[in-house]
Amino acid sequence: MDAVTTKGTSLGRLAPAGGAAGPPAGQAADLGALIPAVISVDDTDSPADVIDALGLAPFLAGTEPHSCTSRLDQVLDGATLLPPGATALRTAREPSCDALLATGDGWTIRVVRWSSGGATVTVTATTAELARSVLAAAIDGAVPEPATEDDMVTVGFWHRSASRRGPFRAARGVRAGSWESIRGNYPAATRDKLAALMSVTADVAAGRLLLLHGTPGTGKTTLLRTLAREWRAWCQADCVLDPEVLFNDPSYLMDVVIGHDDDDDDDIGKRRWRLLMLEDCDELIHGEAKQSSGQALSRLLNLTDGMLGQGRQVLVAITTNEDLYRLHPAVIRPGRCLAQVEMGLFPPGEAAAWLGRQTGPHPVTLAELYALRAGRGAPDPGRYPAGTGQYL
Repeated sequence: MDAVTTKGTSLGRLAPAGGAAGPPAGQAADLGALIPAVISVDDTDSPADVIDALGLAPFLAGTEPHSCTSRLDQVLDGATLLPPGATALRTAREPSCDALLATGDGWTIRVVRWSSGGATVTVTATTAELARSVLAAAIDGAVPEPATEDDMVTVGFWHRSASRRGPFRAARGVRAGSWESIRGNYPAATRDKLAALMSVTADVAAGRLLLLHGTPGTGKTTLLRTLAREWRAWCQADCVLDPEVLFNDPSYLMDVVIGHDDDDDDDIGKRRWRLLMLEDCDELIHGEAKQSSGQALSRLLNLTDGMLGQGRQVLVAITTNEDLYRLHPAVIRPGRCLAQVEMGLFPPGEAAAWLGRQTGPHPVTLAELYALRAGRGAPDPGRYPAGTGQYL
């Protein structure tokens, strides 16, 4: 490879281990020699970036032509992520991560522990079997046992990360109440629809889009957490933190659609479903979305019932504050939605029953009821135009 340089100063030449200048007589040159690789380092790079580059050297040179990688959502604090016999070559501690490069007999390992609690471990080795065994030894016992509390559910959080140079998923345990414990937090007009939604199973899922629309403070986020809990036996829940980026970046979208499977089963019928939760996506699905969002709406629709969604058991849950009549007709057409639920307000009578006292003449949100119960303010009468009387 060409020399690694910084501000024009040579840092050395990355060459195969032992300083071999070429392959033994009669042996074909390694394919890595066909790549004119140049690695340059300047003051915008960090020590962790150098470790990334050095970790590629034995693979590119062909001395360790086999590689495997494991991405861990959570790692125990005391786990070293190193197999027995590892010798550290480089370490780097940075605000976003700790990076380490180590080697052993016929293998090299690169470990990056992210500040979020996850890690990426990559092993290169002289044989594929050795690479797999070194990786298995490195991560053995490093992952915490899944939470056993009944009110905890694991949710993956996706975002496009600059520090990781692409899409990243971090899993977290999220507290979620059962449907029975929260059903009283929704008006009677909505409750039956939500109960039917909670009882959906993989065998009867029809439609790939779940649409929750209505006034802010009506419990849409709480409902999604409970839905993740009620469906956890058959469906993995993921929340996309930057949906406006997701549908404007095809590579990011493909990574999320391919997903983070809990197993390597290639049998589509045996894979768990995945629920992608997209909160507050008003701009993506409103009536003028096609003009303002370009291809974003088309990609969303393609994910729900087009070619993109074929072969992947993906459901998309969207929350929006928009009224149904203001949404794009392609989003709400018959057959596309598993459910369309208006998250309505409590009528005065139901609100009084929930709170145990009168709340006033207007409908109120769930958030307002909790605020009233805690003694923090009152419903905002300015939200209702004069003369409307009840929520329309």
